[in-house]
Amino acid sequence: MKDMIPTWVDGTLTPVEKLTAHTEGLRHRAVSVFLVHEDEILIQQRAAGKYHTPGLWANTCCTHPRWDEAPVDCANRRLDEELGITGVSPVWKDQIEYRAEVGGGMIEHEVVDLFLVTTDHRPTLHLNPDEVDGVRWIGLAALETEVAEHPERFTPWLRIYLADHKLSVFGPA
Repeated sequence: MKDMIPTWVDGTLTPVEKLTAHTEGLRHRAVSVFLVHEDEILIQQRAAGKYHTPGLWANTCCTHPRWDEAPVDCANRRLDEELGITGVSPVWKDQIEYRAEVGGGMIEHEVVDLFLVTTDHRPTLHLNPDEVDGVRWIGLAALETEVAEHPERFTPWLRIYLADHKLSVFGPA
């Protein structure tokens, strides 16, 4: 059940193959993490080999939980698998839902648990090249400016998070 993700089918949470959930635009569970050090957010550039949104910039990491995997466990797992980050404590901030076309006839219709990780140092990173082409640290205001000026460089979900859910993640300025 590695590629099976929790998806609502006829109102019941059911394991569905990840690609099927995206090609059919089925509503499914997801997790997104923002890692912050001082006033900067770690963002990642998705690997060129990803089946949707390759090469676009996204939040620190995002994924789908495995069947019966707790969202916080999923957040920790993917921080490690994508970026080699361990020993942090993701804090649940909100659950939101969005639907967005992500190219190639695929649709993300996600119910997302949003997590924030605040660190007192920049962690050592070990990028998984199957997942991540690059990373960078950027302030929230600078990120918002870049997204406004060049939205095509960023994933639809990051644009949605910043436009509609910034306070859910980061709180008031």
